[in-house]
Amino acid sequence: MTVKKGLSFFVILSLLVSGAVLYASMDRSSFEMFRRADPYKLGVACVMVVLVWLFDALKLKSLTKAAGEDMSFAFSMQLTLINYFGAAVTPMQSGGGPFQVYMMYRRGIGVGKSIAITIVRTVLTLLILGATIPFTLIFDIDIPKSGWWIRGFVFYVVFFIMLSWFVIILSLVKPRLIKRVSGIIVMLLTRAGFLKPKLVSAILRWIGKEVDAYNENIRDFIRGGRNHFLIGILFGLLQMWIYLSIMPCIIWAMGLEVMYVECVLIQALFLFLLYFIPTPGGSGAAEGGAAMIFSIFVPWSVAGVLGLGWRFLTEYTGIILGLLIAIKEFGLNFASGVFEKDKGDT
Repeated sequence: MTVKKGLSFFVILSLLVSGAVLYASMDRSSFEMFRRADPYKLGVACVMVVLVWLFDALKLKSLTKAAGEDMSFAFSMQLTLINYFGAAVTPMQSGGGPFQVYMMYRRGIGVGKSIAITIVRTVLTLLILGATIPFTLIFDIDIPKSGWWIRGFVFYVVFFIMLSWFVIILSLVKPRLIKRVSGIIVMLLTRAGFLKPKLVSAILRWIGKEVDAYNENIRDFIRGGRNHFLIGILFGLLQMWIYLSIMPCIIWAMGLEVMYVECVLIQALFLFLLYFIPTPGGSGAAEGGAAMIFSIFVPWSVAGVLGLGWRFLTEYTGIILGLLIAIKEFGLNFASGVFEKDKGDT
């Protein structure tokens, strides 16, 4: 799926589901409750979004330092925002990493090392969110016990986590096997006419070099750079805590009772599941799910608007800024090529 198609799919599906949510939830009482909202508390929620971006950028900067590289905070912020855009236009939010890898490669950081950094960043986020799932199931919360579909989602997520860990461990234990499989894929692409035969040897050498670099740099996180890695974990925890506190803050701004712990735990489960939704950026499921979560804590007449407002504040703002960075860095048309290594660089 190209960036343009992914972006179109994301926008169309998000708008369709958002319209359906608003149609199904809003009534006259909605406007009365909105008039009671505290603008200053909503302002606090907006500040919290900016803090999420800051801590996310600091986390990435620390992980990069742990890998033996350094980058300015401004560049780290650009990588953070473009990750939001890349995740929004690709299935299962998988496109943020390639954008970050490409930008780091252009700044002189090797592909293997860049891949190692982005993988560790993603795994760290999933581990933080995943660690909350046992607590979510223990608490007397409606969503985890609401039917077969949520159990199906959990099994779906567990399958992908096990598969991801299998690939990561295999890449560390059997790097030659990864090279062999990559070579087979290159040969199949050559036979299918996607690659020129004269490029095969250069591509295979490049893959071998980058697999070795990736393997070595993943090990660097284990052997060295431990202090920076721990600092990255701390920033990751702060980032996630602030992110999960935005929804309770919005409910607080509406003058309603805040069930903070329950709200945080349900969000964590919801965000964890969104990583494995096959639509670009989890679109559709994200908008509908946000309304459903808010409906647990607020009247249904305002749950739809608050859910979509929360989604816009926490995600769409970062996606829009990331889109602007993508256009500034290499143009939206060329951004589609981020997912396919430019032949001229091989």
